[in-house]
Amino acid sequence: MKSEQLREMSSEQLQLTLNETTDRLFRLRIQAQTERLDAPSELRKQRRLIARIKTIQTERENQAPATEETTAE
Repeated sequence: MKSEQLREMSSEQLQLTLNETTDRLFRLRIQAQTERLDAPSELRKQRRLIARIKTIQTERENQAPATEETTAE
């Protein structure tokens, strides 16, 4: 999933996607330990997707107080 698609999502959708991706990464890690993975690159993709989602969430959190400060002045 690309950053552009993630930025178009609402905060609730982002959180849901984060939860699903975290769960998928957990299952992939278990599978990697117990048996051979079909696509080992999936681990990296899931980790990067989690990082993208968290980055967007942080940007939104930092953006919200900035807009409140400008309206308060």
